[in-house]
Amino acid sequence: MPARLIIPYARLTDVQWAALLPYLPPRGVGRPCDLRAQFDAFFRVAATEGAWRELPAEFGHGASVARQFRRLSHAGLWERLLLALAAAPAWHVLRGLEGFICRAARRAVRLRGLGLIVLARRLNLLRALPGPSWMVADPALSEIIRHLDIRARILRRGRAAREFLRALKHLHTLAGGRSYIPRTLRECWK
Repeated sequence: MPARLIIPYARLTDVQWAALLPYLPPRGVGRPCDLRAQFDAFFRVAATEGAWRELPAEFGHGASVARQFRRLSHAGLWERLLLALAAAPAWHVLRGLEGFICRAARRAVRLRGLGLIVLARRLNLLRALPGPSWMVADPALSEIIRHLDIRARILRRGRAAREFLRALKHLHTLAGGRSYIPRTLRECWK
């Protein structure tokens, strides 16, 4: 049974595919495949938040699509698309694909790690984060904490020092993000 759609999905048009082409990595080794059909499958899975194995048969075998997604993710495709999306004007074709690109980038976070989260935050594309921004790691906040004059404040005694330590602990938790974000919350995060 295919997963239910969370956001409306339609196959890529010729104009949308032409807008995506410049950001694809050069063809590598391996079997040739129809990249447009693969992107349709990527965006279909991104629209559902379902597993790759739940991909309808018309989009290809889920394991093959997932393998191609991993290859393109490791080649830096989603970083390039997020940069292009941030630089694109409001009328650009990529803006129509923003929801799919951001949701696919969320899946790539599992493969690419904190670097993709940092990029999404710096570009202010919070939809590309794998959950609400207050639950996801914020490396920029950890840099702010690192530059605080902590030692001088801790050496003071009393209530002000305790409040400062409490606030510092809270900031540290925010900088690291939550270790677990419930699936229901991730699914409703559009």
